[in-house]
Amino acid sequence: MNSPTLRLAMWSGPRNISTAMMRSWGNRPDTAVWDEPLYACYLAKTNRGHPGAAEVIAHDETDCRKVIARILAEVPGGKPIFFHKQMAQHLLPEIDRGWLAEVTNCFLIRDPGEMLTSFVKQVPDVTLADTGLPQQVEIFEQVRQATGTIPPVLDARDVLQNPRAMLGRLCEAVGVPLREEMLSWPPGPRATDGIWAKYWYAAVEQSTSFHPYRPKTEPVPAHLHTMHEQCLEFYEQLFMHRLT
Repeated sequence: MNSPTLRLAMWSGPRNISTAMMRSWGNRPDTAVWDEPLYACYLAKTNRGHPGAAEVIAHDETDCRKVIARILAEVPGGKPIFFHKQMAQHLLPEIDRGWLAEVTNCFLIRDPGEMLTSFVKQVPDVTLADTGLPQQVEIFEQVRQATGTIPPVLDARDVLQNPRAMLGRLCEAVGVPLREEMLSWPPGPRATDGIWAKYWYAAVEQSTSFHPYRPKTEPVPAHLHTMHEQCLEFYEQLFMHRLT
């Protein structure tokens, strides 16, 4: 009997280690990956001025219903694991949430101060919704209520400090074995990278593993202090449930 397909949606926010995490899962021979399936839908609806937005909209599917249908369809290559690198902010309020019950959901969080100081350089007019944190909490609560269990939460710092242990905890939580291939990968771009990779992925394209954690010393800009406090409230709701 064939094992059931694991459709693993990892909900992250911007300027996290989500692309490195996609590299990690994509290096498994049993896993297909999909880079930010809802990004074009999000850009088409919001008109956010992200780098290369027009190119993304022209290149990728902007009908979220078709994207979700593909998420739930046959896995590329017939592989048993289908990893979706999802940005929580891309799940706009008008998108139906019913399909979340048909995938396994997990969460990747990062200290909001470190995230904001990085993200504001790319998106100067950042809003609370852009951070993905309110949406992560919403999705987390929906999954928790629907399943009666705590979905897996990883904190980026924990992963960078001990990749083997934390990836092992995540694999255990979603019911698959840890594979050694998840701990390192060849450098360079991937055919599975989004068309936006040239704007965002320079560092990860040079990487061959998760970089050791280095604390950020750059202060949060003064005009983002209120947003930082709001972000911390959402972050702490998820941080308390993180895998350790």
